[in-house]
Amino acid sequence: MSTSSSGPNNLPAKLLNEVLSALRFYSRFPVPSFAFEGDPHRAPDFTSLPRILPLAGALMAVPSILVGGLAAFVGVSPLPLALLVVATIVIVTGAMAEDGFADVADGFFGGHTPERRLEIMADSRVGAFGVAALILALGLKATTLAALYEHHGVTALSAALLVGGALSRVAGILPLVFLPPARLGGKSASVGRPGVVVTTIAVVTVLSLGALILFFGDIPPRGISAGLLLGFASTFPMMVLAQVKIGGQTGDVAGATQQVAEIVFFLALSVA
Repeated sequence: MSTSSSGPNNLPAKLLNEVLSALRFYSRFPVPSFAFEGDPHRAPDFTSLPRILPLAGALMAVPSILVGGLAAFVGVSPLPLALLVVATIVIVTGAMAEDGFADVADGFFGGHTPERRLEIMADSRVGAFGVAALILALGLKATTLAALYEHHGVTALSAALLVGGALSRVAGILPLVFLPPARLGGKSASVGRPGVVVTTIAVVTVLSLGALILFFGDIPPRGISAGLLLGFASTFPMMVLAQVKIGGQTGDVAGATQQVAEIVFFLALSVA
């Protein structure tokens, strides 16, 4: 099934259409429909999605930045402030990637064959591995963001959230670029495969603009380098694990990869 459909013909309108589509897919933002859109309720076209993912990911970070800034203004201490920020991220995204992360933990470590692992991942129930993974993931995000805020202040926290939103969303689609679908009839097989060239451009965009934003956010240079490079590098062990465990990628693998990249990025910045 192809996700392409009739829509605007000029490039600016196409890019805006893709941003709106990505925000509807990845977030709970109440994105209105516009007359120039062909089908506002269609899934994004993943063959071209990477070119707007840095912007869409950054936009999804704005509410958490506002919450963090307000909490800092009224004097909330670092850990409660970070918990509020993480809660905002979860609310904005509808916990879609977190759900994938839990499913991957359950499937990869609860099944003994690729078929059984995929069966577990498709189950809507969450098992012990999934619960433990979610607790650890949310705990790591909160504690690393608290340390980042405590050491470097609210400007650094805001910059990290902005770049982290962009970096992790681009990182999350890398399994779709480099791995075959584990389920031939699954959702990840139907949305289209992102191109290597357009994905490379997205990665370079995040690295260059992200370094600039983090620099003006008062993050130390070694933290900038470590955060950006390790954030993207974390996708490779995830892809190797997915290939070994289920023979490819699924939407859950993409979500789990996004979560790992985000956690590694925040962790690297927090210890700089």
